[in-house]
Amino acid sequence: MKAVILVSMILWVLMARFLGGCSASKDDGGKVRDLEFTVMSETEIPEELQKIITEKMAQSFKLTYSDDQNLYIVVGYGQQPTGGYSIAVKELYLTDNSIVIDTELTGPGKGENTGNEPSYPYIVVKTEFLENPVIFQ
Repeated sequence: MKAVILVSMILWVLMARFLGGCSASKDDGGKVRDLEFTVMSETEIPEELQKIITEKMAQSFKLTYSDDQNLYIVVGYGQQPTGGYSIAVKELYLTDNSIVIDTELTGPGKGENTGNEPSYPYIVVKTEFLENPVIFQ
């Protein structure tokens, strides 16, 4: 009797491990397709999103916002010593289970008049509404 219970428990554990390891929608991180996007100007950003950005802009931050029609992906680089910084979107693409965005902050060029006031560079990217989680790289 003990042998039957022991064998049953071992089979149950093996089945649980086997079934738990399988996934029909495994995400290997590979690109499915590039996403089209628009970089939003400050005047185009939805008012509610602009308030959130203003609250967070002193520190580096990453966030998403949606209005059920569009997905907004925001990356802020916190306080910088001067103006003249720019942000480039290196990649924005869809994988099986996520959206991946990679941005880059570029400092002012040599000899560029940047002023003496600190700046708070951020970028707002608008893309199609998707419910996938966003991975910031």
